[in-house]
Amino acid sequence: MADTPQAHHHSRQLQRRRRVTQGCFFALFLLAPALNLLRFDLNETQLWVLGQPWSLGIDALQRGQVSANEAAISLILRGILPGLALVALFLGVAWRWGRLYCGWLCPHFSLVEGLNALLHKACGKFSLWDAQPSLRPGEQTQRRWWPIYAFSCASFGFLWAITLLTYLLPPQAIWGGLLQGTLTVNQSRFILIAGSAFTLELLFARHLFCRFGCAVGLFQSLAWMANPRALVVAFKRERASDCRTCSTEHAPAGSACDSVCPMRLRPRQIKRLMFSCVQCGRCVDQCAESQQGQAQLPEPQLEWTVGLEALRETLKQQKQAQQHNKSPQ
Repeated sequence: MADTPQAHHHSRQLQRRRRVTQGCFFALFLLAPALNLLRFDLNETQLWVLGQPWSLGIDALQRGQVSANEAAISLILRGILPGLALVALFLGVAWRWGRLYCGWLCPHFSLVEGLNALLHKACGKFSLWDAQPSLRPGEQTQRRWWPIYAFSCASFGFLWAITLLTYLLPPQAIWGGLLQGTLTVNQSRFILIAGSAFTLELLFARHLFCRFGCAVGLFQSLAWMANPRALVVAFKRERASDCRTCSTEHAPAGSACDSVCPMRLRPRQIKRLMFSCVQCGRCVDQCAESQQGQAQLPEPQLEWTVGLEALRETLKQQKQAQQHNKSPQ
């Protein structure tokens, strides 16, 4: 394994690349309807993909331009097979690497991390439901960040609602209606209700939604849990006592990795208890940074493992769990 400074440098580079992919996908999510990259026009009942109208052949069948057999073949080739291929690719990535989409692409999770940072500046917590603040020595909270945090939640909540509406109706009509005040009653009602719901979710339940309410995340986690060789954060449990020393510079109560997890998980737990891990690598990066200045700890306690090493980690966890269950209470 690389020495600690090299591991720390690699982790930093990884986080920068992750920020780039998150930013690019966030912009793609906002711009996709306007560029007709992906949207379904309810007015025309037309699906747009990569700038082109995507037809399943049903309209041609209704107009008598193709036979029933030709329409069925078109439906299979242009609808069912592409859909199955995308699902298989998505779950295949999750089976090997876990919730990689969530941690590296998902626009909602990008907001989660950004809002976490704002809330931390306001009160020292990454979630309103954290029991204790997690300030590093020398850090101080500032009340002026509270309105910025609330305004950001509201702004992105309503931007979310408007963007989702543009996936169903012509973006020019929606944005033009907003600027000119010509939205229909139903359009205005949708933006008001959905925007308010998204704002409340971002304010109070963004982590809870990612962990328990997102079907996309749930299916990724199920695929990941089914593969004992999948990418996992391994913990050197034989040196667990060394984790206390990282409190001197990185967390007031020790175990600095616990304080940085955007999903509010405890990274040193067994895989089964890390069900909603998004493979962001923040805990691995924090562990490398924390132990870089500690001469008695030559390498980080946490590291990513995949394949055979991940299988060994899983078997080790299962063995320890069995020993724990057999031990007298």
